[in-house]
Amino acid sequence: MTRATAVRAVLAVAVLLASVFITLTMSPRLGLDLQGGTRIVLQARDTATVEADRETTDRTLEVLRQRIDSLGVSEPTLTRSGEDRIIVELPDVQDPRQAAEVIGRTAQLTFHAVEGQGTDQPEEKTPAPDTDPDRLTLPDEQGRLLALGEPRLSGAGVEDATAAFDAQGGAGWTVSLEFRKGAGQDWKKLTGEAACHPAGDDRRRVAIVLDEKVISSPQVDPSVGCRAGLPSGATQITGSFSADEARDLALLIKGGALPVPVEIVEQRTVGPTLGAAAIDASAQAALIGAAATALFITVVYRLFGALAAVALGAYGVISYAALVALGVTLTLPGLAGFVLAIGMAVDANVLVFERAREECADRPTRSLRSALTTGFQKAWSAVADSNATTLIAAGLLFFLGSGPVKGFGVTLAIGVVASMFSALVIARALTEIAANSRFVSDYRGVNGIGRPGAVRTWLVRKDPKLFRKSARWLVVSAALVVVAVAGIVVRGVDLGVEFTGGRLVEYSTSRPVDVETARDSIAAAGFGDAEVTTAGDGDLSVRTGKLDNDGEHALRAALAEEGGETTKVRDELIGPSLGDELRRNALIALGVAVAVQLAYLAVRFRWTFAVASVVAMVHDVILVVGAFAWLGRPVDGIFLAALLTVIGYSVNDSVVVFDRVRELWGANRRTPLDTIARRAVLQTVPRTVNTGMGALFILAALAVLGGDSLADFALALLIGIVVGTWSSVFTAVPGALALERSAKAPPPPAPGKGKGTPRGKARATRRDPLDNGARV
Repeated sequence: MTRATAVRAVLAVAVLLASVFITLTMSPRLGLDLQGGTRIVLQARDTATVEADRETTDRTLEVLRQRIDSLGVSEPTLTRSGEDRIIVELPDVQDPRQAAEVIGRTAQLTFHAVEGQGTDQPEEKTPAPDTDPDRLTLPDEQGRLLALGEPRLSGAGVEDATAAFDAQGGAGWTVSLEFRKGAGQDWKKLTGEAACHPAGDDRRRVAIVLDEKVISSPQVDPSVGCRAGLPSGATQITGSFSADEARDLALLIKGGALPVPVEIVEQRTVGPTLGAAAIDASAQAALIGAAATALFITVVYRLFGALAAVALGAYGVISYAALVALGVTLTLPGLAGFVLAIGMAVDANVLVFERAREECADRPTRSLRSALTTGFQKAWSAVADSNATTLIAAGLLFFLGSGPVKGFGVTLAIGVVASMFSALVIARALTEIAANSRFVSDYRGVNGIGRPGAVRTWLVRKDPKLFRKSARWLVVSAALVVVAVAGIVVRGVDLGVEFTGGRLVEYSTSRPVDVETARDSIAAAGFGDAEVTTAGDGDLSVRTGKLDNDGEHALRAALAEEGGETTKVRDELIGPSLGDELRRNALIALGVAVAVQLAYLAVRFRWTFAVASVVAMVHDVILVVGAFAWLGRPVDGIFLAALLTVIGYSVNDSVVVFDRVRELWGANRRTPLDTIARRAVLQTVPRTVNTGMGALFILAALAVLGGDSLADFALALLIGIVVGTWSSVFTAVPGALALERSAKAPPPPAPGKGKGTPRGKARATRRDPLDNGARV
């Protein structure tokens, strides 16, 4: 074993042990679409006097956090998105009406005189019928009950509240209050009355209450005389505040009334059974697909294929541990991306093994270890370029996607990095150790790379003249595009509620209800414009335009009359403004994907190869969209994630072909390009087929087992992989040949004569590590 192999083996074991430890000791963070709950996106709106910027949105978020805490929701999450949006996630909340009501309510910030210690229980916030309804008994910051007088001042009178560190007075972090003109007099009177009581008496305190919760109850300073009070600009709340506590208190006081109105632009509710079913389906699909992929590569590559299957299992553990350790929220598209990446992780191994087979076929007498090392070296450029294009697609998903689609981009990117590690470190260490065995080296039929594959042997023997008339392939591709465009024009694209706005609700009933009966019941309840279709195993999907939460409750009640107990499985509400924005962002994402891939390929390859690859990529996108139009399947955010993945996969295939064209053309500069292209295609077809089969096993399992939530995602990728395999050979290559006829650029440099190599001197060939240099 060489030192490099030993280092790879030690590194692989260390990473695997760490991954297993993380897997056994940490739990994944599930998104609401997997654990069930409600997700609400709020849009802050400008008013005539206040702009909805970052500061006002932060103040609004803190007020909303206090309100939602009062609902008793377990572990709610509130975050700001961009400058003026707030994302609220409420696990296990299936009926969002109460949450929406609380969010939409105007905040009530009031200032009260403290009349003494309270005697009621904390739960008895509602006063008795014979008492003043404006008087409250509430716990203070330490939990002691206080009897409060009627409100003397509202939050509307607060001009400003700021947190500052008082280094000169030694008071530490303080909160300074400034009131508007009339409210300042009320504040002075309130604090003057409190100052008439002795120091330490509860009645010398002033309670600041937000939504019936005491957020601060400071004592009036002993230096303030009775009836004198505190002027507006000289009020400071002191205490043992940390910096964060002082800032939070200032935000709460300043945001007593929402500084800007908020509007619900997106609301999604997922039942717990749907998320659990998706997890189970994805786990089954992963196990079945991974087993089929492992069996396939073991049959094709024998022992080395079995070792790659072991590395594939290690990849699954490493990528899962990375997701958990980084705290990535695992969403439904992200879960599908994790499963898909298992099938695509064999790509690098297939590239290396096919290269090693070529080395063994060209030089039968060379050692197995030497052929394997050369295979890794020659496959590196194709592996790097193909993974770079996939990372570009993942980056676009993250930066231009929305909601759960971002999770898919993160999962895909982690999967790419983990697959590179499993192929170039784990699989390489395992195969190099095996290659050192005399038994494995001597019996070429056992190791799996000592003999060329059956597919390639047959293709080389037949040597079909694929590009003698390359234009005919372009005609076939153009005809397919015409059929797809016809579907888009004739049938139209069924844009999901994400892109059109409106509401989509899926219900499960205890008694079977056919679509016509459900449609009549809903129409009788006043929802005549609702579209009713079947979904899943007998479920009903209802899609309407504008529908509030009360309307959804009435709609569910109408269905319950026919179907008995009716449970909401899924609920999506998208405002019209957000629908327009998502639709625009989807088009921008596709345009940016085309431009970025074109720029990358133009840098890495000839411009003719780059343009041909992008044309093939656009061809694939049109065919996938056209297929969905003909099939009447919805085009939504998850479809967009699948489409951007197809773009990465299509470019991936084209990169592998053109990488081989560049290599062969540089070594045979006088050979006609169509001959070079034919050889390159015949040499890379086994890799394309074997890699595609790994992904197809996974996607077929997802399509069959994933249910409606994952079936469309898997279908889009199945179509995309098939047309991507076709276009990388029969669209990209003929397109490059056509462009090269008019191009004047010289052929690429021969291997070993690129940048950094002195003219006239070939780069020194790396010697076989098992070759001592002796010759007879």
